[in-house]
Amino acid sequence: ARAISAAGAEAAAMQGHHLSGQAGGGGGHKKKEIYKYEAPWPVYSMNWSVRPDKGFRLALGSFVEEYNNKLQIVALDDERGELTCRSTFDHPYPTTRIMWMPDSKGSAGSADLLATSGDYLRVWRVVSDTETKLECLLNNNKNSDFCAPLTSFDWNEVDPNILGTSSIDTTCTIWGLETGQVVGRVVSGHVKTQLIAHDKEVYDIAFSRQGGGRDMFASVGADGSVRMFDLRHLEHSTIIYEDPGHSPLLRLAWNRQDPNYLATFAMDASEVIVLDTRVPCTPVARLTNHRACVNGLAWAPHSACHICTAADDFQALIWDLQQMPRAVEDPILAYTAAGEINQIQWSSAHNGWIGICYGNCLEILRV
Repeated sequence: ARAISAAGAEAAAMQGHHLSGQAGGGGGHKKKEIYKYEAPWPVYSMNWSVRPDKGFRLALGSFVEEYNNKLQIVALDDERGELTCRSTFDHPYPTTRIMWMPDSKGSAGSADLLATSGDYLRVWRVVSDTETKLECLLNNNKNSDFCAPLTSFDWNEVDPNILGTSSIDTTCTIWGLETGQVVGRVVSGHVKTQLIAHDKEVYDIAFSRQGGGRDMFASVGADGSVRMFDLRHLEHSTIIYEDPGHSPLLRLAWNRQDPNYLATFAMDASEVIVLDTRVPCTPVARLTNHRACVNGLAWAPHSACHICTAADDFQALIWDLQQMPRAVEDPILAYTAAGEINQIQWSSAHNGWIGICYGNCLEILRV
């Protein structure tokens, strides 16, 4: 593999293979290859803003094992050439997922929204660079003080008024959001449908671009299966993969250019499995170079054949899947971080950049 190498925490410049993609950002100084931000607490969840008018902007969530946790909005300061914190605000419990509203147009009249999952699904409005306020808290169990924690959620790209959440109570919930086009209007939401998706806890949910991109989604869970659903026909689901050892499947991600492919990995597994929905139950590729358990994966937003995986072996690996179904033996790029990488996100607004989290650090890497 051509390696992108970094000597410890103060990473050296990347070498070698560059995937095509704009650097993004703006500003006059020459872009560095790596930017590092150190948060005041351990970081877990992280996501890139998709709005082109906001430059390099990310949201970070703390992972502190107590009620009081934090969210930060971090942006690239073009003058100083470094990532800086724009705002910090409180969040109950750690966030299991953060996602910006998939509003790639970023039109002036549209609200600048962010959602988080944890005990509940929350939607936040970024009012200004320094102020973020809670817009609504979505709770689908009005009859009880108990809430089953949400493991993840996804925001529908085709229809941003739809979100789906996954929960340890075996259900997935599809939410309808009323955002309105008027900036001052309060956002609200309601349950469109709730379904028992798995036999055990559901750990992730992701909308597919198949069939128009609005109605199809998949989920993974503790029963070791990947299941596909269609909002128009919820009376049945399709099991497209089951882990041979019934190990829990923790995350899934759809190929962002070719909706026939998705990837997943099992708990404590060092391999990532790539599936083709046209050939269910049999992985079309196994990515096996990690030497410790995989924690995250992200498909390239601009290429159907590139995926990045990250693991406890400190490695972020980029793979070229053009040869499938022939075996994919080695990654084309490797990056060594200064700790176990627990989160990875590939920016859709700046598709030449990947974000990773380890310890209390966020690094964004140019590929």
